[in-house]
Amino acid sequence: MGKDEACVAASGPNPQSDAILVNADGGLANAFVYIKDSFDGYAFDTPTQAVTMDQKGCIYVPRVFGVRVGQPIEILNSDATIHNVHALPMQNQEFNESQNRAGMRTTKTFTVPEVMVRFKCDFHGWMAAYVGVMSHPFFAVTDASGAFSIKGLPPGTYTLEAWHEAFGTRSQQVTIAPGGQQTVALAFSAK
Repeated sequence: MGKDEACVAASGPNPQSDAILVNADGGLANAFVYIKDSFDGYAFDTPTQAVTMDQKGCIYVPRVFGVRVGQPIEILNSDATIHNVHALPMQNQEFNESQNRAGMRTTKTFTVPEVMVRFKCDFHGWMAAYVGVMSHPFFAVTDASGAFSIKGLPPGTYTLEAWHEAFGTRSQQVTIAPGGQQTVALAFSAK
């Protein structure tokens, strides 16, 4: 970051990477957790409210998030420096747009499900973010303690998958009884 004075001013003298965040109890933040199965026969309204991805302190905030197919993503530059937002999907349309001043906004949508779409900034090589694009609402991102909650899942047996940029994926079968809840623990290990 030292080569861009605006990044140093925005992030402080000793910025830390947010790629791997593990709390004292071993909880892993920023894992994308979702139901891998399809939900044919179900209809889910697409949210019209945008999810915001900010470029703040020369990092993407949030680093990991989820959206529904067709849900808008508002990309904001809060830094006093130039950024570009370069999405690198495998199934959706790639885009690469500059935001050369603070306050610039761009809105984008993805049209097909994809886990995960990587974002980068070609001006600042350390900047990375990832978005899970889902056709259904059954996904979450682990918080600072490593916890997550997926609500409203219909009764049935499903494959729950967790994705992390450094540790890959972990899957587990989970059965939800009518009116029931299920506690699941997924463990990642260093490669």
